[in-house]
Amino acid sequence: MKIRVLTILLLLGAAVHLQAASLSPFTQEADAFFKKYVRNGMVDYAKVKSDGAVTTLYDQVGSMSLTNATAAQKKAFYINAYNIVVIKSIVDKYPVGSPMDINGFFDGAKHKVAGDMLTLNELEKTKLLRVYEDARIHFVVVCAAQGCPKLASFAYSADKLESQIQAQTRKSLNDEYFIRIRRNGVQVSKIFEWYESDFTKSGQSIVGYINEFRDEKIPTSFRKTSYEYDWTLNKQ
Repeated sequence: MKIRVLTILLLLGAAVHLQAASLSPFTQEADAFFKKYVRNGMVDYAKVKSDGAVTTLYDQVGSMSLTNATAAQKKAFYINAYNIVVIKSIVDKYPVGSPMDINGFFDGAKHKVAGDMLTLNELEKTKLLRVYEDARIHFVVVCAAQGCPKLASFAYSADKLESQIQAQTRKSLNDEYFIRIRRNGVQVSKIFEWYESDFTKSGQSIVGYINEFRDEKIPTSFRKTSYEYDWTLNKQ
């Protein structure tokens, strides 16, 4: 009986190991892709299109099996998947001036993601925000617009995920363009208006949330307003 239990445990362990191994090449390829085509948050869409480099990654996003994947592996995969699907969707219609120029970009077009057919909005909300309840997701999935937080020039990986997300969040919330300090006031991205409940669910204010990650804290007496979102394409 003990031998049978041990065998089962070994088989389960092997299955998890194989799952991790299948995700590893994808993550490495995605990392090389982002390093090659992303600079200072901007994407070289023209070169991505001419190279055809994103197609293989997009196909892997669709066919990937997440059976037995850990929570961290799934979270990293879905973040990378979102950013790859965004780039592929732009490249398919390139040249364009904005993701908003593409009909159904966020909530119409369906993409195969680990076997599920999802829009970009469904991918973000059902696979990331709803599951992990982590508002920092808003600073690592990037919508191809200059008003978005800057796209990382690396892929997210399970073994470094927490530090990567934390660093990108801090980078965004200390960015003078993204969080605009004015005399006795602060202008914040529309993201904080569209997804307010994600940032305030613990009872804190938007400014309180932002201050968790800022080097120079925003005085609570400052008046908070929003600036208009820039939907211009984040192209190099």
